[in-house]
Amino acid sequence: MKLYYAPANCSLAPHIVLREAGAPFELVRVDTATHTLEDGSDYHAINPKGQVPVLQLDDGSRLTEGPIICQYIADRADNRALMPAPGSMQRYRVMEWQNYITSELHKGFSPLFNTGLDPAVRQTFADALKNKLAWVCEQIGDRPYLTGDTFTAADAYLFVVTGWAPFVKLDVSDLDVLTAYRARIAERPSVSAALRAEGLV
Repeated sequence: MKLYYAPANCSLAPHIVLREAGAPFELVRVDTATHTLEDGSDYHAINPKGQVPVLQLDDGSRLTEGPIICQYIADRADNRALMPAPGSMQRYRVMEWQNYITSELHKGFSPLFNTGLDPAVRQTFADALKNKLAWVCEQIGDRPYLTGDTFTAADAYLFVVTGWAPFVKLDVSDLDVLTAYRARIAERPSVSAALRAEGLV
């Protein structure tokens, strides 16, 4: 398989999940500013949306959209913890978090990357996102991971998305639960390996 990625982008989540699953894969770096690959070819030929991630399967077909890619990888892994068995309530809890992260947190960060945004409007977006992150902290509480004692695909996604706070100057230093949570995730071998591979540490 090939994972088309950009460093520190949302593609880091399936990158982590691939390593957690122990699946063989190749990384293909994408310049998201120019939509080109390292050989200079047009990335739109791989994904007409122009976005990462894309997972190219062994048969040449491609999947897009990070949460779906993570679900595909996890479903084919020996480790059922990443995405619990179909029909189980545990699976729906992971999917519930995946949906919340993508619709509320991931998209909540998006406007904050716009440097031309009016400061007052930006603050409104930032305050709304901070409130959602505070709610996430309440849900985590004293548990090690989002759904309890087990690391899942949703934890990979939350780790990646909350890592964008420094890039948009969103101060989350007062969210102690989030700080501790991120430190636990960062210690996982799969996460540290993915961060090194993307040149982020």
